[in-house]
Amino acid sequence: MSQDAKPRRTTKAEQRAEMMEQILDAAEYLFSKHGLYGVTLKDVAKRVGVHHTLMNYYFDDKKTLFDAVFARRAVVTSERRMRALDDYDKATDGKPTVEGALRAFLDTDLDLYIEGGEGWKNYAALGAQVANAPEWGAALMDEHFDPVVLRLIAILKKALPDCSEADIFWGYHFVTGALMLTLARTGRIDKLSGGVCKSDDFSAVKDRMATFMAGGFLSVCGRAQASEA
Repeated sequence: MSQDAKPRRTTKAEQRAEMMEQILDAAEYLFSKHGLYGVTLKDVAKRVGVHHTLMNYYFDDKKTLFDAVFARRAVVTSERRMRALDDYDKATDGKPTVEGALRAFLDTDLDLYIEGGEGWKNYAALGAQVANAPEWGAALMDEHFDPVVLRLIAILKKALPDCSEADIFWGYHFVTGALMLTLARTGRIDKLSGGVCKSDDFSAVKDRMATFMAGGFLSVCGRAQASEA
């Protein structure tokens, strides 16, 4: 910058956007550690370093803040997975495999947690909480993820044309259960394995999960077909 050049002034809109991001980051961290009911707006304000009254300028209440925190990254992961599933379906010309479909769905999501830094890992833990809170979390999951889940189901039906719809939906249920436990990073596998496995090693999960789950789909569907023969 030349000596005569004046530094660009930050507009009020930019200042507000920056403050919003700081609030969302702070709230995301706190909610991921303590849950919806374990955090107050004052806690968030303290972590940001502002007076708690400022929070009311941005959010009417804590639930509104929580929903905004969840939605910020939910739209990113949902859109990425939908695009990956659409691209995979097109590339396979109507002949997908179970593992291929699961990789489009799972690996695309896991890449965000591998590459996205601590913020995405915090969101992962938060997502695990939401997925296991039927009283208030189910509606958020429905709102943000039903379309992409149903897109995956449609491709799995193509890959398993003789498999019952019930078995495919149960298979997805088991997949998402394993994924949510993984995203929670409880540390339990670290202790059980004596450190051989690390709960935050999403790369190791990516190497294994789709293959493992595909085997489950094929086994259950194959068993059902054999019993009908």
